[in-house]
Amino acid sequence: MRNVLGYFLGFVIFIAGIPALMWWASGQPQMADFPLWRLIAAAVVAVAGVAVSVWSIVHMRRVGKGNPFDAVGHEVAPRTKHLMTDGPYRFSRNPMLTGTYIYYIGAVLAFFSWQSLAVFAAVVALMTIQVLSEEKRLERDFGDEYLQYKKTTGRFF
Repeated sequence: MRNVLGYFLGFVIFIAGIPALMWWASGQPQMADFPLWRLIAAAVVAVAGVAVSVWSIVHMRRVGKGNPFDAVGHEVAPRTKHLMTDGPYRFSRNPMLTGTYIYYIGAVLAFFSWQSLAVFAAVVALMTIQVLSEEKRLERDFGDEYLQYKKTTGRFF
């Protein structure tokens, strides 16, 4: 049940909620207000971001037998029992979040407003705090293995 709750919360907050906040902050623009080329570009970027995130989630679930999602030190879904360094984790220590950021860039492109960019910047700042918290936990959980991984793999790219 916690798995379902964790994924549901992730969807509501990160996939629906943040872009909805960007839309609201941008003055609730209508789709007809957007040039077609910008909608297409935004959709391509957003779909690519979701694809990276889904790949990471599926890989973590299948290979890691868990989920890394913490809510500022509180476990929302069962954590993986071993350090993930393959699949999408070869390219980024945080590929789920990297994919989510790419998705948000698609939303910023669609809304094309300073307000949506400000929401994105605020989310990045808040999520950086979360990532730093997770990194401390990963250092405690995996020790030298994680420290070596940090040396060879970037936080986001």
